[in-house]
Amino acid sequence: MAARKTTKKPNVSAEELTEYYREMLLIRRFEEKAGQLYGMGLIGGFCHLYIGQEAVVVGLEAAAEEGDKRITSYRDHGHMLACGMDPGGVMAELTGRVGGLSKGKGGSMHMFSKEKHFYGGHGIVGAQVPLGAGLAFADKYKGNGRVTFTYFGDGAANQGQVYETFNMAALWDLPVVFVIENNQYAMGTAQARSTSTKDIYHRGEAFGIPGEIVNGMDVLAVKAAGEKAVAHCRAGKGPYILEIKTYRYRGHSMSDPAKYRTREEVQKVREQSDPIEHVRELLLTGKHATEDDLKAIDKEIKEIVNQAAEFSKESPEPSVEELWTDIYA
Repeated sequence: MAARKTTKKPNVSAEELTEYYREMLLIRRFEEKAGQLYGMGLIGGFCHLYIGQEAVVVGLEAAAEEGDKRITSYRDHGHMLACGMDPGGVMAELTGRVGGLSKGKGGSMHMFSKEKHFYGGHGIVGAQVPLGAGLAFADKYKGNGRVTFTYFGDGAANQGQVYETFNMAALWDLPVVFVIENNQYAMGTAQARSTSTKDIYHRGEAFGIPGEIVNGMDVLAVKAAGEKAVAHCRAGKGPYILEIKTYRYRGHSMSDPAKYRTREEVQKVREQSDPIEHVRELLLTGKHATEDDLKAIDKEIKEIVNQAAEFSKESPEPSVEELWTDIYA
């Protein structure tokens, strides 16, 4: 199977392009605020930020339909916001408050929303991949035409359970899009030092699963690839792999000083490939928006994020009785 790279971009309206800009900016500003709250000691435990990777989930959500499912790893705040979960509820979950979307019991890494078809937030590396196949199996069994987006990173791609899942998904023609968010560093190890092949999606070939590489810093390229993958799955042709090449600007988590790469490397990506700046440029050069329009959007987003932060501070901590709710035996 020859390597393929998505270059075709879909035609989108000015309204759609503006909405992608707004959604990516919301994720960026939300994560910046989460980093501040973590530094203030208001968010405990681990906190993995999505800054730099915003185009991945916004592009794929643009290709999704109502009822489609999504499941991901512990770097999950951006996914929650992109599928429409309330910023206040997400931030309150990060601070462990009862107003959080998991009542303050899931924290940064383990949020969930049945209403938004969001099934976590999983802390064990690669654990969400077989669960994603299970969600897809349920949809195939019901014959409802839904698709599951199963996200995992380049580091998780080396887990054995991923390949067991590939095998079952191909064997049963499951409607699942395996999304490899390749941010080039598995924790603190560069992909070239941990993975024997340059491109990871090729590993699906052993199971007959098609796939491709996508520019994860271009939301329109991600959307186009997502639409192709989703159409493949809805047609009953089985799973599809998208290896989305992206980049995270911060460390693996808030406790990671990221000394394994230079500041110059990060700055170069920011200057040449930032996903939000790319859409901003499209809006301005296409005369779809003015500088003042974009400043107004930024101001609006900052207000939303500040309100979410205040809500997360004011919401009370869960009561002791809350320990005994949402338990299934």
